[in-house]
Amino acid sequence: MATEKELLKKFLDPLKVCRRYKPKFGQGNREEGVSLPQFLNLYGADPFYAWCGLDSELMYAAHKAAGGMTSVYRQIGKGCEHLFREMIIDATGYADRNSAFWSYTTKTSAGKEKTLSLDGRLQFDDIQDAEVKARVNAWVAEYCDMLGAEVPTQGAVFEVRQGYKSKDSKRQNGDIDNIAVAWAQGYMPVFAIFSGQIDGDLVLRYRNSRGGILFGRPTGSSTASLFTFCKEVLNFDLADFFTRNSPVIKAEVHETLEALLNA
Repeated sequence: MATEKELLKKFLDPLKVCRRYKPKFGQGNREEGVSLPQFLNLYGADPFYAWCGLDSELMYAAHKAAGGMTSVYRQIGKGCEHLFREMIIDATGYADRNSAFWSYTTKTSAGKEKTLSLDGRLQFDDIQDAEVKARVNAWVAEYCDMLGAEVPTQGAVFEVRQGYKSKDSKRQNGDIDNIAVAWAQGYMPVFAIFSGQIDGDLVLRYRNSRGGILFGRPTGSSTASLFTFCKEVLNFDLADFFTRNSPVIKAEVHETLEALLNA
């Protein structure tokens, strides 16, 4: 099983990427982004931008902060994904770590194949711990009863996110597609949202499509609260984990934000 230090590292490692973030300013596919001196040269050489005074360190800092905030949310989401999958692996005692992954292949409108994946899987037959297996089976059956669906043959798959404030129709449609494919392949699909940030309309749409949703609420049943689910089904107190490690996480986030807000 992963130690507390290892779990914390899995959560925080993606966040370190944000400190290296540099805006690209439409400069093609520059992987490394545009540095401050490069930006000043780029905007300074543009007569209109120079006349308007946009070739300034403050303008660069504003761009860096705007793009960096998106990166912070994205990387925290990745940390949530890594942490959640590790909880599944530790709780189930999977002999093969790949049991915690689920993916499927589909075709694009151009006829090309692409692989889509979800972030975690509870595979009934692969769970080694008998008590956990019994709890998972009972939890899936209870949730299916709520959704008005038959109990799946394979288990449950999870899409993990730190929050879901966007109303991006493309993302929603992709989620609905994942829900349909999961059920077709014998899995109950569940969205595991670490925060309580998700639009009520989305909750209604996903549940109407027979997709389960767990929120980052401190209280509630295991079919509503992600923290209760982790504690009662996976036997991992996620809320206590974050409470204990909050000072370290806050310091990491604070240093990251300072780096992003500084030109």
